[in-house]
Amino acid sequence: MTDEVFDAVSDGSTAGALGFWRLPGGFERVLAQWSAAGPVAYVEAEYFGGVGEQRAAVWADGVLALGPLDAPAKKWFSRAVSPVSQALRQLGARKSLGEDEFEAVGLDRHRSNDDWIPSSTS
Repeated sequence: MTDEVFDAVSDGSTAGALGFWRLPGGFERVLAQWSAAGPVAYVEAEYFGGVGEQRAAVWADGVLALGPLDAPAKKWFSRAVSPVSQALRQLGARKSLGEDEFEAVGLDRHRSNDDWIPSSTS
């Protein structure tokens, strides 16, 4: 969630009660609306030096269908039950032997939001 996207989708209200770090105010209503056409997920992950946190939620048919799920810092959890993997499974992601859903859909390609946004000079 870049600052530009945050500003564009926020309705100006305070962050919701779902416990996410960067979920813009009112955006959960937008996600619920979008989910009428198919399930959508909002996920957050923050890691440094192998320690981190994950949060995830999935909306389907206009309502919150999974979560919010939370895996706090320094708490070990299996990749199979991580919040992000559970959300991706709800969206239909399927893993292969030796990988989790995060890797199966290619989210391991970049380590920061800025890396996902192509540079205007490239």
